[in-house]
Amino acid sequence: MGFNGITVGIVVILVGIYGMITKKNIIKMIMSLYIMNSGVILLFISIGYIEGAEAAIFENTQKLMVDPLPQAIMLTTLVIGLGITALALAMAIKIYDKYKTLNTTELLEK
Repeated sequence: MGFNGITVGIVVILVGIYGMITKKNIIKMIMSLYIMNSGVILLFISIGYIEGAEAAIFENTQKLMVDPLPQAIMLTTLVIGLGITALALAMAIKIYDKYKTLNTTELLEK
């Protein structure tokens, strides 16, 4: 049995969830969040894939075509995820400047 995009997408999402749960460093948690975002993108792109289909840019054809909507939505999701990651990293810098630590257990004690 080979791996397809749906299986790999689910595995990447689970790796991101594992990182979010087990890591205590804020930077590692942000990286895990972005890994989850990438897994979701891969999952949705793979769901929209049809074996043997062509792009929907040809006219007057009766061939099987791929719906471009999931690809367009995931492109938007990629940009939004990058913006959220940049904002989270900027907040992590501010947290480090104020508290001199990025460990969540130490932050809860302060």
